[in-house]
This record gives sequence, C-alpha cells and structure tokens, in this order.
Amino acid sequence: MFNLFFVQIWYPNVPHTLLAEFKGHQNWVKVSGEFITFPGGGTQFIHGALHYIDFIQQAVPDIAWGKHTRVVLDVGCGVASFGGYIFERDVITMSFAPKDEHEAQVQFALERGIPAISAVMGTQRLPFPNGVFDAVHCARCRVPWHIEGGKLLLELNRVLRPGGHFIWSATPVYQKLEEDVQIWRAKLIDICRSVTSFFPEMTALTVSMCWELIAIKKDKLNSIGAAIYRKPDTNDCYKQRKRSKPPMCKKEDDPNAAWYVPLEPCMHRVPSDEKERGSKWPEEWPARLHTPPYWLNRDKKGIYGRPAPDDFESDYKHWKNVVRKTYLSGLGIRWYDVRNIMDMRAVYGGFAAALKDLKVWVMNVVNVDSPDTLPIIYERGLFGMYHDWCESFSTYPRTYDLLHADHLFSRLKKRCDIKGVMVEVDRIVRPGGKLIVQDESSTVREIEDLLKSLHWEVRMTFTQNQDGMLSAQKTFWRPETYEAAT
Repeated sequence: MFNLFFVQIWYPNVPHTLLAEFKGHQNWVKVSGEFITFPGGGTQFIHGALHYIDFIQQAVPDIAWGKHTRVVLDVGCGVASFGGYIFERDVITMSFAPKDEHEAQVQFALERGIPAISAVMGTQRLPFPNGVFDAVHCARCRVPWHIEGGKLLLELNRVLRPGGHFIWSATPVYQKLEEDVQIWRAKLIDICRSVTSFFPEMTALTVSMCWELIAIKKDKLNSIGAAIYRKPDTNDCYKQRKRSKPPMCKKEDDPNAAWYVPLEPCMHRVPSDEKERGSKWPEEWPARLHTPPYWLNRDKKGIYGRPAPDDFESDYKHWKNVVRKTYLSGLGIRWYDVRNIMDMRAVYGGFAAALKDLKVWVMNVVNVDSPDTLPIIYERGLFGMYHDWCESFSTYPRTYDLLHADHLFSRLKKRCDIKGVMVEVDRIVRPGGKLIVQDESSTVREIEDLLKSLHWEVRMTFTQNQDGMLSAQKTFWRPETYEAAT
C-alpha cells in the first residue's frame, strides 16, 4: 500500500544524535552523512519487521492484518518502525511514546511519515474512546503492568475492542536488570514453558481481567518471544470471577470520557445489547470504511440533522465530491508531496475516507466541545483523537504536511482567541506545508489576514454569500529575531 520511503530523513530536520549513539549498534537508527537512516526494523526486529508482523499472524491467524484487524495502538513505539512497516499489510497504527533521554523518538517517526503522538501512560486516560482499537501492540516496553492495581494495563483494556488482541513481545535484553526481573522472569529460550513461570505478575493480572492467553510463541529468526491475549467479548467471565479484583467500574463512569479524566484501576463491562457499540466486530476492511456502523440508530439525528445512518452516508458523498472536484485539482496542491495530514474538525471522518486511495494518513481530531463522533471514525477503520484547540496539540513543531479545517475557527472564536490557534497551526505545519480552510466568509477573511502576518502565501481565497474557502502554503520565512540569534 505504501512505499517504504521512511528509511531515511534529513539530519538537519531532526538534529538529534543521542538515539543513534545509544542504539546505532542495534540496527535501529544511524547518522549517515546528511541523513539519519533507519536501516532495519530496530532492535526488536533485527531480521525485518515484516517477518515479525507475519510471524504474529501465523501465531494467531484470526488477527488477519488488513481485513479483520485494521486499527492498532502501538505502545512505547520508539521510532515507530512497527507502525511504518505494517502499512504494507493495509493496517494503520496510532503510535505513541514519551519524550525521554534519547530525545525526539516521536519526531523521528513523524519525519519518516509514520503516524505518532507524544504521550505517556501515567495518571490520566489516553485521548481515545472506549473499545476502538482492533489490537494493541507493545514490543520491548518496560512497563510494570501489575503495579497500582494494574491501572496501566486496564487503560489498554478500556481502549481495546471487545474480542481484540493484545500483542506483547520481547527479547531477553532486559532480563538482567533488577527492576525488570519482576516483569519478565525468564530467559527467551524458556518462553514456551509454563506461562506462569514466565511472568507471574502479568499472568495473575491478565487472568483476573479475563484476558485469554491464546498463543505464546518464539520467533527463532528474530529471537523474539511473543504472548498474545484476547479480550473477552461477553461478560460471562466477569460474572464468574471469585474475586472482584480489579473491580468493575461504577455505572456512572463513562468509558468514553477521555479528556483530563484520571485513571482508575477498574474494568468496564462489555456491551450486551446487539444494537450497542462494541457488541459486534466491524465489517472487514475496506467495507467498513463506507458502511454505516450497525449501532447508528435511525431514530437519532446525526450532526447535520438527518437520521444518523443517512447523515453518515451523505457526509461521505459530500467529501468524495469536494475532494474529487476541488481539492485534488482546484487548489494547486501536489498531493504526491503530502503524507502527514490532520483534519482539525473531523466529524465523521469523511474527508479522510475520501483520501483512501492516496498515499497519505489522516489524524482525525474531534473537538471536546463537539458531539462525540470519534467512535464512528474508528469503526470505519480510521483513527484520531480528542483535542481542545484552545490548547496546544501534542506533537513536535513542523510535523504535518497539510492541515484541514472545516467550519472550525468560527466555532473556536466563541471560546478562545484564534490568533493563538493560528500560531499553533503555524507551529505544526512544516515549511512548504499547506492549510485548507472552509468557514464563514468573515472568518475566512480574518484567517487570511493572520496568515499573511505570519508570512504564509495565500494561494486562493473564495467567498460567496455566507461561506468561503482558503488555500495557503507556509513559506520558509523566519522572524528577524530568530535569524539574528542563529
């Protein structure tokens, strides 16, 4: 599906060498003249990430990359080689890692054209809805899942779809470190022995969570051991537990609430009503992209006032039309230069869906003060996150090729100063990157003035009656203060 052009990036764009110095001998990242290169699959996949990806599917054929499993969360992604290579299997991966002593791992990933965000698993929920990822992957992640009531693993349980898989793999590289003995507790050659001797704390926690260990395999070529679990798709096991530890979450605890919501060491019940989201697996990809989710109720109105399924289909048709007739040919954008895209107000994800056949990925952002349509976006095999545009976005500067905003700024003006939002847009977009805005005419004119003050090149502005459109490109201009300082 995607060309593997993410094997090298310009060194001046991410001038950090610490990771290369620390990991260079592990075939992960190297400095090669004016480039930083990513010669293989990283430490975890020394003989190739694609072999490792196929090894997982051979271990559990039901995973069925690119058909049954489409949207994956990669925890502690490093430079996101797993997320990059699995594009070849028609899978999109939301990768995340914190900023640590190695510097800029997520920035490396984004520069390579791989989806990633800077995030941590700590005291608050991740900015994703409940039960939306088809699989969660964690390779070589030194996470003590069992501490504090297992709340970190319980957060992955929250975002993992009922019936979805948790893939946990490791080499024996950490087993001699004192702090990790409690987690790993075994040498790689013993991986096929009793799982309880391999990681007793993890075993006790996953059993109490009703996760089924369906495979524990050894990839001899990459010298990797992998344990693959399956989340239950019914509540039967929860009801049969002798001890309610971890406990079930209280009924008033909204599992989809994820914006500044503290982590709690509890589990949410699996939906039992067949008309409720999460009670069935989505259609296989790519049918799920254009199929209204089974749980969209005709009795409820959608965002634009029609019955919800009709609203979904109408939105998809609208964006296919707009993209085909205007965006692909009428804005002067060379789409073959575009890879990283953000839809700043995604609604149903129709804009991203209309770009399916291009070699791009779209971060669909659903605003926290808007109706919660993010589960619909995931249901159709796309991904995104919650955000409040009155705050900064969790990404490095100059990491997106194109930002798209449909009737966003006129809404934001009611809550915050859009000058600050436009400065954030300028921070996120790389030089040479683009911005497409559709909004009220007066707001489009205001955005045009702000962009010109930031030395953007406004390529096209069109206003008619109450609505307008703008297309602009960020230049390589730098403020004089910056030039003087350098």
